[in-house]
Amino acid sequence: MAHLLISASHKSSGKTTVAIGLCSALSGRGYRVQPFKKGPDYIDPMWLAEAAGRPCRNLDFYTTGVDEIRRDFVRYSHDADISLLEGNKGLYDGLDLDGSNSNAALATLLSAPVLLVIDARGMTRGIAPLILGYQAFEPKIRIAGVVLNMLGGSRHEAKLRAVIEHYTDVPVLGAVHRDPTLGIVERHLGLIPSNENPQRHACIARIAKAVTMQVDLDRVLAIAGSAPAPDIVVPQPARMPLPADVRIAIARDSAFGFYYPGDLEAFRRAGAELVPIDTLRQPELPKVDGLFIGGGFPETHMLALESNRALRASIATAVNAGLPVYAECGGLMYLARSLTWNGRICEMVGAIPADVLMHERPMGRGYVRLQETSDAPWPLREGRRAELSAHEFHHSSVVNLGVDVRFAYQVLRGSGIDGERDGIVYKNVLASYAHLRDVEENHWVERFVCHVRACKQRRPLSAELAG
Repeated sequence: MAHLLISASHKSSGKTTVAIGLCSALSGRGYRVQPFKKGPDYIDPMWLAEAAGRPCRNLDFYTTGVDEIRRDFVRYSHDADISLLEGNKGLYDGLDLDGSNSNAALATLLSAPVLLVIDARGMTRGIAPLILGYQAFEPKIRIAGVVLNMLGGSRHEAKLRAVIEHYTDVPVLGAVHRDPTLGIVERHLGLIPSNENPQRHACIARIAKAVTMQVDLDRVLAIAGSAPAPDIVVPQPARMPLPADVRIAIARDSAFGFYYPGDLEAFRRAGAELVPIDTLRQPELPKVDGLFIGGGFPETHMLALESNRALRASIATAVNAGLPVYAECGGLMYLARSLTWNGRICEMVGAIPADVLMHERPMGRGYVRLQETSDAPWPLREGRRAELSAHEFHHSSVVNLGVDVRFAYQVLRGSGIDGERDGIVYKNVLASYAHLRDVEENHWVERFVCHVRACKQRRPLSAELAG
């Protein structure tokens, strides 16, 4: 089970670019590459999945336990030739002082050798103590090689290689020269997602070509192949899907694309047929039993969303008729009355009594912990209100909120709607800033599908909520 962890000395060192290039280059050689991303993230995994041709899976210490991480890693790696795990931030960065949820901790858990990406701009002899320090800080971590990034030219590369060879025993696996054409455009939440970039395939091809020319792929493969297999058998396949007896619309377009592959698979296992809709162009909601709107960037599409009045009216009518809806972050923003950004106000669906205002700085960022309230609309988990681990990342805030609004969650950690509450509940709608993951601690998909099914059974046969 060949695998390695791609990490960095610090955030924004270019590890995502290197990881994308390795995924695409090795896939181009005919290898089955399974990408993973450490921590909560939607955007990097979208690019990694495009590059590898396989869904990227998230491995996160906060929302899942170590045993579940190991099982997920083995489950999704067992039929791949090589698994590439991209870390987040720096190798030793993490939530806790002891590093228990760092990239290094993930490498230890999965016995993964580390490929360290170093942004070497302006560096010469100083790169040696950096590498030596990273080796010495946690000696059990195997830094199997480095990729030097953002180099100024061949002379710069030669100096760095000579220094590293003289002072350390770490091999240089590659040296990627500075090239503005390799960059992926960023904005307020990081990289622009691949589903919004019509040139994504050309962009990935450029990165793969650069990595192929400047990184020793054979040595990368050899290092990954030297990794010991985790001492765990391949888990049994997930249970067979139930026969689909409910239809749930899901917003899948350039405005809304933040979904975890495991969550979408959980819908099918729970007996739901997912019906993709395009919020920018589709004139009306199809005949469905429920609606799921994940995160995304409605602010960058607000004019097009406002222009599609027919769909907005169709959704509002369905909500008022009792359609079960679950919306996360961008979905919450879309369901509000209006969205304000850069001095412009656009009408949104108007299905929940609130307006949304964009800000330059994040209003909520990082991990959250939620306690369900008695107003949470979904069936109880094991007969009790659940405490949930989730994450949030939003530059918007909710304003002009109705006075009689109910909330599904009390915020124990994080920002939510107002620092204390999250999860606006209106009729059969649950709209929150928190992003949930369907994991062992919280099988939220099955609960939502059960809610949709119960609403469908209560609805008179003659009633049509949508379509």
